[in-house]
Amino acid sequence: MEKRIIPISLPSMGQEEWEATKAPIFSGWITQGPRIAEFEKIFAERHKVKHAIAVSNCTTALHLALVALGIKAGDEVIVPAFTWVSTANAIMYCGATPVFIDIDIKTFNIDTKQLANKITSKTKAVIPVHLFGLCANIDEIKRIAPSLKIVEDGACAAGAGIADRPAGSLGDIGCFSFHPRKSVTTGEGGMLTTNDDALAEHLNMLRNHGASISEEQRHKGPKPYILPEFDMVGYNYRMTDIQGAVGVVQLKKLDMFIDERQQWANYYTSELSKISWLNTPYIPDGYKHGWQSYVLFVDETKSPMKRNDLMEFLQQQGISTRPGTHAVHMLGFYAKTFNIKPADFPGAYAANEYSMSIPLHNKMVKEDFEYIVNVLKSIN
Repeated sequence: MEKRIIPISLPSMGQEEWEATKAPIFSGWITQGPRIAEFEKIFAERHKVKHAIAVSNCTTALHLALVALGIKAGDEVIVPAFTWVSTANAIMYCGATPVFIDIDIKTFNIDTKQLANKITSKTKAVIPVHLFGLCANIDEIKRIAPSLKIVEDGACAAGAGIADRPAGSLGDIGCFSFHPRKSVTTGEGGMLTTNDDALAEHLNMLRNHGASISEEQRHKGPKPYILPEFDMVGYNYRMTDIQGAVGVVQLKKLDMFIDERQQWANYYTSELSKISWLNTPYIPDGYKHGWQSYVLFVDETKSPMKRNDLMEFLQQQGISTRPGTHAVHMLGFYAKTFNIKPADFPGAYAANEYSMSIPLHNKMVKEDFEYIVNVLKSIN
């Protein structure tokens, strides 16, 4: 086989996105403004929620969600042990305590069977992560813990859903990322979603220093002397109109991007399920996967080489890979602060050691997918 060079991810952007940036640049209004409002409107419509609030990234979205829900020092928030570190960090920003829970190794999502044992009188919320684009089982979480607030970490899950209910509409607040590895991107950027009017108003103020009115309202209003009131401590977590303009173009392509990724995910699963030492992604009935990543599990009891050696070999063949993500309880700060051992969460530990994400993005062509499959099949 002729060697190909295939990155783990590439954003699918071009002339349309470039053209869209010109309007805010030439208008002179480049901070949060009309393009953000348009982006928020179509994001809310696509995800079947009343409100969407754009912010600087998904980490700030998670932070604002917890602040708006009143999470504070002394509170506990349940979070899966296998996720990107920002999910746990956002809890720490509030002075609250992250309580880790193991994952179901089949889905890489929160193991709801363990949820009840993690709840104490201090538990105020849970952050289920829709990892790699597969929604967590929110209905089961609501059944087990109806009093807990639910913040969906949907960083990977724009366009995903369960039946006809999109991610971001399943809990109290949804949080999304537009990092370049996501299916749609604004470079950096994030979004909050909610159906709660009061929460939406609170979030809107929190992202803008706690101001009672926006800059757009001030500068375009008839009374230029008016300054906002500040009745709360807020943050500068706004997104720019340049990013919003790109986001509008990208979001209109979201379903096309996901459909294409679904097609090639099906191809991967059909071909790679024939390899005895690779476990392909599991999708429960009725779930719509967002396919931010295609993540395999390497069974080292059957594999001809260890996961890390396999990744090095694939890199030599021009195929970029990554671990799925990391087990947060194994990271230095959390391990030391909370005195956690790797074996305390065996599912998260296994995912940390044996998961492997292979390229799946909208810049790939048929020959790329075939090359990856053929290289993996050649290993024995």
